[in-house]
Amino acid sequence: MELKWKIKPFEALTVHELYNLLKLRSEIFVVEQNCVYLDLDGKDKLALHLIGEYDGKIVAYSRLFDAGISFDHASIGRVVVDANYRDKKWGHNLMQEAIAGIKSNFGTDKITIGAQLYLKKFYESHGFVQTSEMYLEDDIPHIEMERG
Repeated sequence: MELKWKIKPFEALTVHELYNLLKLRSEIFVVEQNCVYLDLDGKDKLALHLIGEYDGKIVAYSRLFDAGISFDHASIGRVVVDANYRDKKWGHNLMQEAIAGIKSNFGTDKITIGAQLYLKKFYESHGFVQTSEMYLEDDIPHIEMERG
């Protein structure tokens, strides 16, 4: 079975969608990665929310931003796949959908991301190249990467 994809602005999210996507982000970025940080950074209202559902459950998610919000170029952030579904390699589908969503909604191929260093090869497989030295964000090694 394939994932069902949708892109919604903040105002169009249902209460249940918002709760479930925030729960998924907390499960991965706070609990799994053992990182105490404020996920609710004020940018959710400015993002388009890319949601991948499987059997009615949000299992893949990312935020899409127009240029000038997180970086000078459009950007993708909070890229996450539910740990119970990672064996399906849906992270690749998620990135393909996110890149296509940036193009169709913001009309650009130029994308910047702040990537966790351990995922460098994953993002390179989607056309991103490293553009910064390693830096720590919430005590996790990151690099900036660009595509397009």
